[in-house]
Amino acid sequence: MIATDPGDAERQTQLLRGALDMCLLALLAREPAHGYELVRRVEAAGFDAVGYGTVYPLLTRMRRLGLVADEMQASPAGPPRKVYALTDAGRARLGSWQQQWARFVGVVDAMLSDTVTESPRS
Repeated sequence: MIATDPGDAERQTQLLRGALDMCLLALLAREPAHGYELVRRVEAAGFDAVGYGTVYPLLTRMRRLGLVADEMQASPAGPPRKVYALTDAGRARLGSWQQQWARFVGVVDAMLSDTVTESPRS
């Protein structure tokens, strides 16, 4: 994401903070992955400010909540790695969050489309 104003980067960070767990569940719904792969996928989607120090604690929290499960798998090069997969509870939570997100985006879009872009007259 490209920030054009100094405040844009902070706004992007705040927006992502509220949606990153949902994004990670959506990525894991497509296919299980290890943490490095998830960071790479998030970056490829356009969220370049997300690093390992953000993703791994979220995965740990989601594992404790029963939304994801982890399993050690052999790596083609190097030590075994932990691969995360969505659980049934994770799929249910993702479905709920998707509905909430759709409602939220609808409300925000409606508000934004009703705004006047002209400067107010003095």
